[in-house]
Formats: sequence, structure tokens, C-alpha cells
Amino acid sequence: MSYEELLAQIKFDEKGLVPCIVQDINTNTVLMMAYINAESLKLTLEEGYMTYFSRSRQELWKKGAHSGNLQKLKSLKYDCDGDTLLALVEQTGVACHTGEYSCFHNDAYGEPYLGGYRVLDELFAVIENRKKNPKEGSYTNYLFDKGIDKILKKVGEEAAEVIIAAKNWSVDEIKYESADLLYHLFVLLSDRGMNPADVMQELKDRQ
Repeated sequence: MSYEELLAQIKFDEKGLVPCIVQDINTNTVLMMAYINAESLKLTLEEGYMTYFSRSRQELWKKGAHSGNLQKLKSLKYDCDGDTLLALVEQTGVACHTGEYSCFHNDAYGEPYLGGYRVLDELFAVIENRKKNPKEGSYTNYLFDKGIDKILKKVGEEAAEVIIAAKNWSVDEIKYESADLLYHLFVLLSDRGMNPADVMQELKDRQ
């Protein structure tokens, strides 16, 4: 669908805006909601990265232009009334300005949901954020500073710890050491310029 054809389907409000829900295409996690006008919609489609309209600043803003937390557009949909957009994106780093992976991180009702990929994505987002914005005293930054040999050494050590825990038939140890292994593996992926979605795609390709 062309830009002009899409414009004809969208019902912008009296201020020329339409809300856009943003979802991670790899995990289905709802990341944020922002507003788009005709100009930001055009830029989004032309550049392939999400650009919004800030109501507080009254200007366009490309998500991640300063932080590096870009949102690469993979699919754009509109609802049955044409008054809400749904953008499926590949999220780099975190989506929320607070440093959280998703803006919807506050639980209002029910038990916190940690299933699916959410907790893994949140972990990886923190690791990516540490790489881009080093924090004094951060163990993650310590690993990045020491380099690939140190990271590989830790991955090997933690893999061995998982093996020992399994041989000991200790469920608690297996959970603890597996979490350590996943964390260090994620640091390795980040250091090599990869992300968990790359591994998930490989698994999907093997099905």
C-alpha cells in the first residue's frame, strides 16, 4: 500500500494525530504507545524506522536518534476504524525512557507475567544499555572492558557449573547456574553484535 493510499484509510484526530501501538515483532511484547501525524508517518515509511510526533515539544522525533534505541519497522497495520495504528518493530535496546524494556512495566492487576520471551528481552535490553551507557561498578561493563577472552572464560565456567548442578540433582542449583549461564551468554551475543532473536530464528529454521 502506498503512502497516499494509507493516508486515505487513516482517521487522524482534530490535531492531525493518530495513536500508534508499538509491538516487538520477535517477542510480541507491547513496547509503547506514541502519536503519529502525516509527516512522521511519511518519514517512517520512507526511512523504515519509527518517527513520531511529540505533543509536549510539538515536533517530530525519531525513536532512538539520540539514545541508539532505534525501532526498525517490519510491519504496519491499522484497526477496523482506521483510528489506531499498530507497528511491529525490531527493537534495539530498550523502548522506555526510564531504562525499562517496555513502557508497560507497571503491574496494575494480576500476577506479573514472566513467561515467553519477556524476561529474556528485558535482561538483554539491560545488557545493551550498559554497553551503550557504561555505569560505574557495573559487572556487565567490567566484562565488556575485559573483552572477549574474559567473557568466553565466564561462559565456559558457568556451563561447567550447570553440569555439576545437574550431576548433584539439585533443582535450585540448576536454576541458579542456568541463569548465570544465560546472562553470560547474552553478554557474549551483545559483544559479537548479535541478539537473542538471532538464536530464536536459528531454532525456528531448524523446525
